[in-house]
Amino acid sequence: MSTGQTWTVGVTGATGYAGGEVCRLLAGHPNLRLAGVHANSSAGRRLGELQPHLLPYADMEVQPSDPASLAGYDVVVLALPHGESAAVAAQLPADTLVIDCGADHRLNDPAAWARWYGGAHAGSWPYGLPELPGQREKLTGARRIAVPGCYPTSVTLALAPALAAGLIEPEVVVVAASGTSGAGKSAKPHLLGSEVMGSVSAYGVGGVHRHTPEMIQNLSTAAGGPVSVSFTPTLVPMSRGILATCSARLTPGTDAAAARDAYTQAYADEPFVHLLPEGQWPTTSQVLGANTVALQIAVDADAGRLVVVAAVDNLTKGTGGAALQCANLALGLPETTGLPLVGVAP
Repeated sequence: MSTGQTWTVGVTGATGYAGGEVCRLLAGHPNLRLAGVHANSSAGRRLGELQPHLLPYADMEVQPSDPASLAGYDVVVLALPHGESAAVAAQLPADTLVIDCGADHRLNDPAAWARWYGGAHAGSWPYGLPELPGQREKLTGARRIAVPGCYPTSVTLALAPALAAGLIEPEVVVVAASGTSGAGKSAKPHLLGSEVMGSVSAYGVGGVHRHTPEMIQNLSTAAGGPVSVSFTPTLVPMSRGILATCSARLTPGTDAAAARDAYTQAYADEPFVHLLPEGQWPTTSQVLGANTVALQIAVDADAGRLVVVAAVDNLTKGTGGAALQCANLALGLPETTGLPLVGVAP
């Protein structure tokens, strides 16, 4: 397929943070053209009123998100609240590439969906994390793709190599800090600047965060058996970014050299995942605006644990960038097309 071809893209939920990030990245993509923006709550308004940073698209009128309005695009990106994507997707043409940034099609187990989200399970789609073994092939040529959650992206890439190599026990502990954009754009009192500035808070404590079953699903697949996950997210006073600190008990005989070798081999050919030089630790600022993940590992010999730290921009590699990375694969384009590899600094 010629890389000179152009496909039209419609983004619904374009007025939110995730949808806005998809639009931002489309502005630099040579083969994907943003042809329409959709959001029921603000239909009829100029996109520039709602997303003033999207200057190339400022005069586009926001359209409704009904399936009839979305059916004419080559690619449809659904950046809708959880539970709303499935009904729209089910009415889109089979040959349309539909990329769901919500959770509706991520989980394989209907019981897990019912427990964590409620309602009927819409079925699972190919999972949009190409860096997992065998996953890239499932995304190539696909017409339905489920984009991973932002926390599961960081945690899965942090721990999958160690679990696949049998370096750690299948009981992991994750404490992850996230910026406020992960909570979405809707006004919420606890996200007011006066509440967030100068304060760090934990939420979803005790295994109740909805991203937990997705992490369990991914890590259990990597390990070839059940993995338990103790996950504690925290909210920190920044707009975007995730720093996930993940640890697990080492299996007998595992040392620092074996651990580093496993990660070096796992990610040697991955353009978006970077195992940093020894002694350098990931920061959220180094991946700001980039479709990249920065990783570092350490063996805590006294505690007998592997510690892996991952940094990711929750809106880029954690959502919008992942959507376009998957679109590239599905359409036969080079995977890195139109995606930023370098963060913004300072």
